[in-house]
Amino acid sequence: MATVAFLGLGVMGYPMAGYLHKAGHSVTVYNRTSQKADRWVSEHGGSAAETPAKAAEGADFVMACVGNDNDLRSVVLGEHGAFAGMVSGSVFVDHTTASALVARELAGIGATAGIGFVDAPVSGGQAGAENGQLAIMCGGLDDDFTKAQPIMDVYAKAIERFGDVGAGQITKMCNQICIAGLVQGMSEAINFAQKSGLDAKQMASLVSKGAGGSWQLTNRAETMVDDKFDYGFAVDWMRKDLGIALDAAKEIGVSLPVTALVDQFYADVQQLGGGRWDTSSLIKRLRHLQQD
Repeated sequence: MATVAFLGLGVMGYPMAGYLHKAGHSVTVYNRTSQKADRWVSEHGGSAAETPAKAAEGADFVMACVGNDNDLRSVVLGEHGAFAGMVSGSVFVDHTTASALVARELAGIGATAGIGFVDAPVSGGQAGAENGQLAIMCGGLDDDFTKAQPIMDVYAKAIERFGDVGAGQITKMCNQICIAGLVQGMSEAINFAQKSGLDAKQMASLVSKGAGGSWQLTNRAETMVDDKFDYGFAVDWMRKDLGIALDAAKEIGVSLPVTALVDQFYADVQQLGGGRWDTSSLIKRLRHLQQD
C-alpha cells in the first residue's frame, strides 16, 4: 500500500480518488474548492489538505486531474505547489488532458529534484471513472511508469505506456480526433435516418453490430435520438481538447481537416447554449439548421 495525494476532485477525480482509498492506499486529497474535499473525506475517509504542497508531503505518488495547462501549473509549481512537498524518488502522475508541451516542461522541472513524472490522460468519461474502467494512455520513463502502474490499476481497465513524457498526451489527442469524427458521422446518420422515415434507434442497433459499430454508437445513439445530452463529457471540454490537438498538429505540420471542421461545429453548439451538453450534442446543430 502506498501514500498517495490526489489533486482535483471533479467528475473524474472524485471517484478515482475513491478507488485509491478503497484499495487500501493512504489518500490525502486537495481541491480548489475545499468543501468538495471535505465532502470526499466524509464519504471515503482519508484526509484533506489546504494546499497541493501539504497534500504531497510524504506521498509516494501524487495524482492530478485538473482542467488545463494553466490549472496544472498552478497545482504543481510555486511554494504551495505539489513539487514543493514532494521528495526525490516520488512520482507525479498527471491524469489531466493537457498539452504534451506542459508535460515535458513539468517533467524537466521535477527531474531536477529527483521527482518522476508520468503523463497519463484517461478515456472513458464520467461513467468510466465511476466504474473504475478507464483507459489510461501514458508517457514517461519506463521506471516511473512501472512504479505508478499498480496505483493506476485500481481505476483502470487498460493501461499502456506509449513512450517518453508527452506520449500519453499525444495518444489522448488521437482519441479525441477519433471521437470528433465518429460523433459527427453518427449525427449525420441519425438525422438522415429520421428524415427518411426510419426508426433511428432500430437503425443504430443494427448498424452497431456491423462494421459501422463503435462505443459511441452503442452508448449514445438512443440518447441522441431522444434529444438528451447530459451524459458526461462536455462540449466546452471537447473544444479545449481539440484545440490542443490542432495546435500540436500545426506544430509538426500535420493536417487535421475533419477535426478542424468538427471543432467549428462544436463552436456552433456552444453558440446554441450547449457548452455543458455532452459531445453527442453535435446533432443539435443539424436540427437547428433544419429549423432555419
